[in-house]
Amino acid sequence: MIKKHMILHGKVQGVGFRQFTQTEAEKLGVKGWVKNKSDGTVEVKAEGEEKTMNTFIENVRQGHRFSSVQNVDISDTDTVEHNGSFSVTF
Repeated sequence: MIKKHMILHGKVQGVGFRQFTQTEAEKLGVKGWVKNKSDGTVEVKAEGEEKTMNTFIENVRQGHRFSSVQNVDISDTDTVEHNGSFSVTF
């Protein structure tokens, strides 16, 4: 399992981006969470198998038709808090 922490910049709030991220994670079996930050970015912590995580990261980086991801800061993380699922947190 690999664990990643991501901060997504761009038009990622108010466009259904968290729900899109959750849907992508659930399709791929990725566990973790996504939330809006007060600075207009979206934060994600996720874990999964390497190939699955690579696909998840690429899908999130591309976003969906209403979003516009300008930059993604990605780093490794030691822990990802989840209850065996992927959730939208507030």
